[in-house]
Amino acid sequence: MGEYFLPIMMMLALIAGIFSGYPVALLLAGIGVLFSFFGGINIMFLGTVVNRIFSGTLSNWLLLAVPLFIFMGLMLEKSDAARKLLLSLERLFAGLRGGLAISVALLGIVMAASTGIIGASVVLLGVLALPVMLKQKYDKGLAAGLICASGTLGILIPPSIMLVLVGDILGISVGDLFLGAIVPGLVLGALYVIYIISIAIFFPHKAPAGVVDVDDSRPLWLALASDLVAPVLLILGVLGSIVIGVATPTEAAAIGAFGTVLIAAFAKQLTWANLKYCVYETGKTTSMILWVAIGATCFSVIFKRIGGDAMVEDAVLAIASGPFMTLFIIMALIFLLGFFLEWIEISYIALPLFAPIVVALDFGLGLSSSETLVWFAILVAITLQTSFLTPPFGYALFYLKGIAPPEISMGDIYRSVTPFVALQLLGLALAFAFPNLVLWLPRLVLGGS
Repeated sequence: MGEYFLPIMMMLALIAGIFSGYPVALLLAGIGVLFSFFGGINIMFLGTVVNRIFSGTLSNWLLLAVPLFIFMGLMLEKSDAARKLLLSLERLFAGLRGGLAISVALLGIVMAASTGIIGASVVLLGVLALPVMLKQKYDKGLAAGLICASGTLGILIPPSIMLVLVGDILGISVGDLFLGAIVPGLVLGALYVIYIISIAIFFPHKAPAGVVDVDDSRPLWLALASDLVAPVLLILGVLGSIVIGVATPTEAAAIGAFGTVLIAAFAKQLTWANLKYCVYETGKTTSMILWVAIGATCFSVIFKRIGGDAMVEDAVLAIASGPFMTLFIIMALIFLLGFFLEWIEISYIALPLFAPIVVALDFGLGLSSSETLVWFAILVAITLQTSFLTPPFGYALFYLKGIAPPEISMGDIYRSVTPFVALQLLGLALAFAFPNLVLWLPRLVLGGS
């Protein structure tokens, strides 16, 4: 225990700092520098930390995809495409119990595949759908829980910003990660729809059949086709260009950003105000991510130098009894971290510590090291998506509360997500028990890595 005194104190300092409310990026960097002196690390070693930050983060070509994907999501939000698509889906399911809820779930899948931004997706779905669902007498728990769950699909379904960062951190193909995330993401979406249908059958008062009052004279098929064409072309342009190998993730992100500008222009929403908003929010979000990356790099380098990686490995292996139990414990730890830390900090701090342990395990499945890492990365994404929904600190819950009407309390939101957390855990269990859910599509399209 004595040999791990400094790593333990470093972790305790981080936990205490998080609860103090101090900015996480500065906290990570400050603790890293402070414990470099406690650990008797030569001052010259800190120069390698600076080099690591510049060479591994600030000079990383792949990370240019992050602001481009953020801009793409924000501009799509301003293009009014989501609102139009929701109205068309409402028309499609008009007269069907739970039809509006199914429309919201499907829109969540489409928005996740078009934006990759959790906060924006939850807020957008909440603004568009929550008032309508409450007006049509939907159970407020079902409405709130569905919006939170559907909005968090953006962390998993590509082009997920998280997967871009994880691919860089773990040194694996972002294209493999994008392909590996598609099937689990669609499985989760299907579980939501099945749950809605079940509620509509057994508790019809919670999911009534709504009457859609839409001022649209177009035939339904034409409305659906025209409202779907923009997001579908965007998805195909971004993901398709990566899959067929004509564009890197960064280049595909640029295609997506330009595509959303065209969509907004055709929708007559490309105004100076909207453009200014998207550029400003992109810069703000990107700078936050980069500052966290810088701080996390400083923290993790020092943490490893004082023996933190060995401590984590020894602790996990000491309480585990086999490869699958080891992986289960790691997922449980990441799930708990998701209560207190953003996915950005977890990605930069936890993944470099846990990934070598996972790669060294023999699951008896004949997986290559890159396939193991792809599987592990998708499991992490699903786990963090679940933690985003789990009370009391799930971030998606607070995103929704920020735009919810007064009659929906924080307690209502906490209770509303319980069945969706269970569905998330079921999806995680399926991906855990059947790795081919993750690896089938990368193997089919790319022949594995």
